Amino acid sequence: MSEFERVIRDGGVVLFPSDTVYGLACSPDDAGAAERLYRLKSREPDKAAAVMFFSLDAAIEALPELGDRTRAALQRLMPGAVTALLTNPRSRWPLACRDDPTTLGLRVVSVPAVGETGIAVLQSSANFSGAAEARRLSDVPDAIRRGVDLEIDGGELPGTPSTVVDLRAYEGEGHRVGGWSVVRAGAVAESVVAAALGGQYHFDPHSYQTMIRDDLPEFDRLQDQLVAVSGEGAQRILELGTGTGETATLLLQRHPEASLVGIDESLAMLRKAHEILPAARVQLLAARLQDPLPQGPFDLVASALAVHHLDAGEKADLFRRIRSVLAPGGRFALADVVVPADRAAAVTEQTPGYDKPSTVAEQLSWLTDAGFDAHLSWSHEDLAVIVAKT
Repeated sequence: MSEFERVIRDGGVVLFPSDTVYGLACSPDDAGAAERLYRLKSREPDKAAAVMFFSLDAAIEALPELGDRTRAALQRLMPGAVTALLTNPRSRWPLACRDDPTTLGLRVVSVPAVGETGIAVLQSSANFSGAAEARRLSDVPDAIRRGVDLEIDGGELPGTPSTVVDLRAYEGEGHRVGGWSVVRAGAVAESVVAAALGGQYHFDPHSYQTMIRDDLPEFDRLQDQLVAVSGEGAQRILELGTGTGETATLLLQRHPEASLVGIDESLAMLRKAHEILPAARVQLLAARLQDPLPQGPFDLVASALAVHHLDAGEKADLFRRIRSVLAPGGRFALADVVVPADRAAAVTEQTPGYDKPSTVAEQLSWLTDAGFDAHLSWSHEDLAVIVAKT
């Protein structure tokens, strides 16, 4: 048994190097040790702390109630400089969770100075509450150092605290699957978290049409407006965010001589689209909107409720790439959620970290910069249809 583990098991408090900053650790089951730790750093008694493991296998084993998707997410994110907020249906480690026993903050780290151990610790940064984080052992206040039972010097650390990722909705409920958000920026960039978590909400293709109409009562009007501004006589269409194929079906009816290439990130959604779309006229590809677009030229590029998942820079880049694959005289029809001029009109439920709508004015500007002649064709509350022509 290591000295670190012995002190924790004996009810002590340890000052140790994590993978980000210096921290304080004690047993998550020892009320006296937890009170000492909180008192050492003058932490508010109702403020939660994280539970830290030094082995991913030990963390997974200690939480058998984890859902499959959440478990897989932790395996992609950890060990690493991430704190995951998880649902805590069994109210584990109440000394760490404090006033919210339904939420557990979990960290899994790999720290050579501590080594791999199967124990869990209640952990918080080794500073006075609200003060600067300690990058070096010498940065830890003397009053804290004098009050611990063991200190471990791990040299100079990165100095940026962990990124806090809320995974409490990641397992999914009802129609939606895969919600997550970054609630505190930190050592791991949001783009890295997004890549690890698949970057997007995953929807249930079997209930998607019901869900989208529940969430967007004006969905049919939005879709009809998109089809109406798509022009006539297109021979080759590119659809961005094909989903279950409903909009593609309407576009093919509007353009009876056209073939369509549809892209979507979700293989499950594409499989559903395959069931309803005519195979002879459609090619479906699994791809992100950030990936290179299929080779043009296309007479029409259309997208419904997909582009708002991109951030501002990604939207501007996509518009440039769309312009490059359109034939002369081609058009881009965009139907999406936007940030309305009157913020009171923002009625569509959004998910932090996934929904990133922009204003109509911003998108018209990016389209103009990309070489389009663009205008707003239709709007209702926070929904809009934009037409951009080459």
